[in-house]
Amino acid sequence: MSDVMQSTRFTNQILANRFALAPMTRISAEPNGTPNDVMADHYEAYAQGGFGLLITEGTYTDDGASQGYANQPGIINDTHIEGWKAIVNRVHAAGSKIFVQLMHAGAQFQANQYTNQPAAPSAVKPKGAPLGFYGGQTEWKTPKIMTMADIRFAITGSVQSAVNAKAAGFDGIELHGANGYLLNQFLSTHFNQRDDRYGGNLENRLRIVVETIKAVREAVGNDFTLGIRLSQVTVTDPDYQFPEGEAGFRQIAEAVRDAGADFVHTTDGHVRRAPFIEGTKTLADVVAEVDNLELIINGGIDETNYQDFAADYPEALLAVAKKALANPDFVQRLKDGKEIDDMDFAMLQPKATIPNELAWRRKQVV
Repeated sequence: MSDVMQSTRFTNQILANRFALAPMTRISAEPNGTPNDVMADHYEAYAQGGFGLLITEGTYTDDGASQGYANQPGIINDTHIEGWKAIVNRVHAAGSKIFVQLMHAGAQFQANQYTNQPAAPSAVKPKGAPLGFYGGQTEWKTPKIMTMADIRFAITGSVQSAVNAKAAGFDGIELHGANGYLLNQFLSTHFNQRDDRYGGNLENRLRIVVETIKAVREAVGNDFTLGIRLSQVTVTDPDYQFPEGEAGFRQIAEAVRDAGADFVHTTDGHVRRAPFIEGTKTLADVVAEVDNLELIINGGIDETNYQDFAADYPEALLAVAKKALANPDFVQRLKDGKEIDDMDFAMLQPKATIPNELAWRRKQVV
């Protein structure tokens, strides 16, 4: 790829630069999951701020147990599609591309308008406690064990949501296979204690991931960008590691490529953290070595190190989270040589909503 600030090709997309907005939960949709004007303003600001690619917050995929948070956006009906169309059109008008992240909460379930019962690979709660800035729940619920019918329903929801995303005008899809949500739970030996064809060895734990990617690829066609976000760590467990180590993660990366994924988006506490029980490479290092699979990296990227990461991973996009939240115009500030603000978590209190962020920003200029 060219210099980080120059136009570049990623999969079949032409992007203004190599900077991507990382997906961040903002719980600001309407109660029924419809994206609204507040969200449109939010995403448009990042496009106007110079990001070549935006990846949306996790968006729920069915009217069963996929929703994880109150006021989380969905993409499961015509009303949702129309709400997303308005956002996509504004992002495109500002010169950026936008992917939707499709997410099933699994056991990481704090609120859902369709059911009170989370569903997951096994009846295992997440470690730690729910994050307060995503909702008021103080303890995780014990999920029901997903039946074969539940697994098929989850896959079908992802497929239909992918079709809906294409109808809404999105440029691509990122499946959420990271941070302790459903696909990541199936990969995890903490969450996945099944003894059927979806549990046990890594090939079995990978099965729902592979089946989902294959089914989505068939539904959206070969010319629509499709990828997956992957991590070992979860929202409340920063220490989990796949028992198969570095070799196992390479197996995962090759399997998602072979199933039809165009890219993997790695995320960790820091891009350079060596996270494996066995092996010395990072998540990003492993994916970068897999042929015919493109890469987005995330974890600790800021104004002090982005050029080093761009050089270390010359074919990758750089996904920015905290610094982007503090500076929606992060990319433009870099271009102009302006100061980059640090993240102040007060903007996410009492909940991580866009209106609370805007209220915090207004206080800063008084």
